[in-house]
Amino acid sequence: MKRVALVQEWMTSYAGSERVLEQLIALFPSADVFAVADFLPQGERSFLGGRQPRTSWVQRLPGARRGVQKYLPLMPLAVESLDLSGYDVVISSSHAVAKGVLTGPDQIHLCYCHSPARYAWDLQHQYLRESGLARGWKGMAARAMLHYFRLWDARTANGVDRFIANSTYIARRIRKTYGRESAVLAPPVDTQTYRPGRARSEDYFTASRLVPYKRIDVLVDAFRSLPGRRLLVAGAGPMLERIRATAPENVVFLGRVSGAEMVERMQTAKAFVFAAEEDFGIVMAEAQACGTPVICYGAGGARDIVLEGETGLFFESQTPAAAAAAIRRFEETQRRFDPQRIRANAERFSAVEFRAGFARIYSEATGELPEALGFEVRDQRRGVVRDDAVHAGVDQLVPNLG
Repeated sequence: MKRVALVQEWMTSYAGSERVLEQLIALFPSADVFAVADFLPQGERSFLGGRQPRTSWVQRLPGARRGVQKYLPLMPLAVESLDLSGYDVVISSSHAVAKGVLTGPDQIHLCYCHSPARYAWDLQHQYLRESGLARGWKGMAARAMLHYFRLWDARTANGVDRFIANSTYIARRIRKTYGRESAVLAPPVDTQTYRPGRARSEDYFTASRLVPYKRIDVLVDAFRSLPGRRLLVAGAGPMLERIRATAPENVVFLGRVSGAEMVERMQTAKAFVFAAEEDFGIVMAEAQACGTPVICYGAGGARDIVLEGETGLFFESQTPAAAAAAIRRFEETQRRFDPQRIRANAERFSAVEFRAGFARIYSEATGELPEALGFEVRDQRRGVVRDDAVHAGVDQLVPNLG
């Protein structure tokens, strides 16, 4: 059995990349975990199963716990300081620098890419404007830093043996940025927690951090032209007060909500509305896991999640008029949206499907099964099957792997 290392970037909360790490730990329970920095709160560490990730020297820098992202210029040096020379396979979960770990010619490096660093590549100008760095000497310094970051980022793509993209949209970005092809495997969605279960209300619902690129302002302005409909907005962020100050009365801001309330809102919403262009957009998949139709901007990862006319509707521009028109169109045709069909669509993104999909990619690259599935196959051959639905995906692997 090959020795496996799992590499993260900075960990500050249980979010999308940590959910991927959780499933990788399930597949490789003996793997060691590395991270540039680990500031996960104690209450969000259970998915690590007691593991203490090995971190870089960024962990000890002043103020890193309060804002580790400010050390981005040092991250390439930090990730290269992680010593992975004792491992046969390195699996990085990367949205910035994790793929830049140093590996040798006899090591296999698989990179699950959430996205090439957006702020360094095609979204640089937007990032600088929103950060107040579009002008002046600070702007020049930021542009210089991002220029050298791009050089490093492009070079380190050569150290990856196989890219795995979290959506077809990100596969295109990987091709454009690094000139590499990639397998597509959607991130895991908690379809056990997010499931149908409550009577529908007449409220529309959205959930998001209130930051510029999420375009909550588009939805708020859309509902300004939709009297008699109500939009509930869950989430907080730097734009909250500004948007709330000018919002119409039929838009209600809930602030941060608990996990249980999030599920309840998803289950009872007439539809989930979303205006951002996301790399994947896991919140849209969570809504569909509750059997809830999704009305969203038809770009990015949404194209992988929503089936137009079957599980939701797209609007083609990030404008209030386009969003409002899609909502009106939904109300004219809403009877065609079957909650069971919507739920079945979301089950394509379950944790079970993620593990089975990653197992197939891993076996193609290494010639063996992930550790956990290796035990599963041996159990099957002894006539004992563990209570783990992942074994269904192993059936296709066993004939090829002996």
